[in-house]
Amino acid sequence: MFRCHVLLCGGTGCTSAGSREIKKCLEKELKERGLDKEIAVVKTGCFGMCSVGPIMMVYPDQVLYCTVQPEDVPEIVEEHLLKGRPVKRLIYDENMAGGGIRTLEDTEFYRKQMRVALRNCGIINPENIEEYIARDGYEALGRVLTEMTPDEVIQVILDSGLRGRGGAGFPTGLKWKFASGRRGEVQKYVCCNADEGDPGAFMDRSVLEGDPHVVLEAMAIAGYAIGASQGYIYVRAEYPIAVQRLQIAIGQAREYGLLGKDIFSSGFDFDIELRLGAGAFVCGEETALMTSIEGNRGEPRPRPPFPAVKGLFESPTILNNVETYANIPQIILNGPEWFASIGTEKSKGTKVFALGGKIRNTGLVEIPMGTTLRTVVEEIGGGIPGGKKFKAAQTGGPSGGCIPAEHFDIPIDYDNLISIGSMMGSGGMIIMDEDTCMVDIAKFFLEFTVDESCGKCTPCRIGTKRMLEILEKITEGEGTEEDLAELEELAYYIKDNALCGLGQTAPNPVLSTLRYFRDEYVAHVRDKKCPAHVCRNLLEYKISADKCRGCTLCMRGCPVQAIQGKAKEPHVIDPQKCIKCGACLATCRFGAIYME
Repeated sequence: MFRCHVLLCGGTGCTSAGSREIKKCLEKELKERGLDKEIAVVKTGCFGMCSVGPIMMVYPDQVLYCTVQPEDVPEIVEEHLLKGRPVKRLIYDENMAGGGIRTLEDTEFYRKQMRVALRNCGIINPENIEEYIARDGYEALGRVLTEMTPDEVIQVILDSGLRGRGGAGFPTGLKWKFASGRRGEVQKYVCCNADEGDPGAFMDRSVLEGDPHVVLEAMAIAGYAIGASQGYIYVRAEYPIAVQRLQIAIGQAREYGLLGKDIFSSGFDFDIELRLGAGAFVCGEETALMTSIEGNRGEPRPRPPFPAVKGLFESPTILNNVETYANIPQIILNGPEWFASIGTEKSKGTKVFALGGKIRNTGLVEIPMGTTLRTVVEEIGGGIPGGKKFKAAQTGGPSGGCIPAEHFDIPIDYDNLISIGSMMGSGGMIIMDEDTCMVDIAKFFLEFTVDESCGKCTPCRIGTKRMLEILEKITEGEGTEEDLAELEELAYYIKDNALCGLGQTAPNPVLSTLRYFRDEYVAHVRDKKCPAHVCRNLLEYKISADKCRGCTLCMRGCPVQAIQGKAKEPHVIDPQKCIKCGACLATCRFGAIYME
């Protein structure tokens, strides 16, 4: 029996910041001081507070240490773990209240959250099945196999209102129902999409790293519901920690009889295998993913027939993403009414977002559907750094759109986001401030889509390339107003004619920025100016004669001798020679150089 538990984040973010070394130092220090039998060191998953990692949580004291370094470990052991005096300089700011310790649930970051999919992340050791079982793990599977019929399971999921968390938000129970016919007569499959290719998205990765057994349990429940005996998790090879923990979890589940033959002596057989993806964004599309699992080039197939009828290996198949599965056991244990009571009328439950960009608290958050964007940004996210103004939030990755400040108070759910030209997607949320060029943002996402297009259909292969060429022309100062009309026409054509979801949604970032930030496009093509001072070819560097002291630093630092002037006299920049590298701006000590 330990008097104290020290939880260390073992997610990718904190691991890359050095949490492994901290764990080694901590274990060494505890052993040298004879505390290794009193204090347990536990490697957990992501706490969600990625901006302040590496993270160390001390229970039962509820003290959260952030940005911990190996050299801090002896002090923490000496002062806190040995003498009972927390090291205040390392405690997370919001964890302190009036000189005392505030629970994490009372902090601004956690107060508006509701952790369902992430309920075990940061709490259990993901490599220990017994810790998962201690948190009601596999109880839902046991209940399903011993007390419920397959149709009853599907009805529970239908009644809960759970919609797929991977993109379009299709009702999960309905998908399972479509695949449930002819149980025992044909081979069926259950697949998990853990490919997660959106830039800035890491929700599914964090669940797999922090709570892998929840996905295995949910897939087994899905297998029982539709009559499948085999499951596949398609996970990208760039997620080595997630892959390793899934492998450990599958081995443990088999050892405990929770995967394999005759689970819970019910006569139900179900096993799971991993398939590693090479990082192709198109393999997030369900038919391309299944084609890749089959060992072929990951390209989408025409639908219909849909996978529920003819999917993996031409057999009935269901595919859900990691976050969708992470909700299933809790729905079974707590009932569909409980889940349906969370969220909005048409979007039930919670949603996990990877919060990034121009915001203080970057990381992972899980909020009830219907929470406003303002709440996420200003309260949970801590607001925009540097006193800058909120400009837009990009949701849904390359398939989504930009939400402008005029919709800052919109409740976040599937239908609301679609109504304003964005989408939920898998859950990436990138915050932008006033220094962001929306034309450049549209170009960034289109560059990604063009690079990731599989090339199977002409609208996506050629159409997105033509759109990108127009955007490049605009950001280089060579665009015309006719280009804007052509850009919009192309976007709608591709949206209507592309083969799969990647191509059909690729124009969304362009269309949403045209809808809400058309004035920026007009400034680029009519005035040849970038209002946000981002597009280099549209910038002009100038020197203020009032502020310039003639110190010659800028002149000496210019790589192309574009700056002229005498010592102690105002300098000038020759716009014909200037390559807009910004070297002069960086060297000027008096704020004399500016862009317009």
